[in-house]
Formats: sequence, C-alpha cells, structure tokens
Amino acid sequence: MAELSFLMAALAGTLLGVIFYGGLWWTVRRSMASAAVSLWLIGSFALRASIAGGGFYVVSHGDWRSWVACLIGFVTARAGVTWLTRVPPASAHRLIDRSRL
Repeated sequence: MAELSFLMAALAGTLLGVIFYGGLWWTVRRSMASAAVSLWLIGSFALRASIAGGGFYVVSHGDWRSWVACLIGFVTARAGVTWLTRVPPASAHRLIDRSRL
C-alpha cells in the first residue's frame, strides 16, 4: 500500500512540474511580446511557486519519503517539458541571426 502512495506522490510531482515548467515556458514566450516583461516574470514566478509549494505540502502529508517521491516526479517533468519545448535546430539559427541585427 505504501508503494502506491509513493507512486501517487511521484505522479503528483510530475503534474506539479508540468505546471511549473510549462508555465515558465509559456511566460517567457508571452513576455517577449509584452512591454511589462518584469511584471510577467515576477507574477508568473509567484503563481508557479505558490502552486508548486502548496502542492508539495499537500502531497507530502508531513512524510519526507512522499516529499522525495514528489520531488523526483517534479525533476522528471522538467526533463520532459524541456524536451517537448525545444527549438528545432533550423529555428535556433534564425533566432541567433536576428539577435545580431
């Protein structure tokens, strides 16, 4: 039964990570077209950190093993979101060339 709760904690951590890192990706893309970049970044971080921190608190139930399982899911989600949102090599070269203008 304990293994199931650790698996659920890891899945919850993965969901929290997708929200956190997916929200970061969305914020960076959205803020590039905004005049108030710092407001976007600070507001987004406050919201994402609150969701992640609150999620870790709820999932862990005061048990450090559940917290670690949640953290493993969170870090795994970072790798997944990074892989899913990568820029194709051809697009990356165009972005670099535009920045030199």
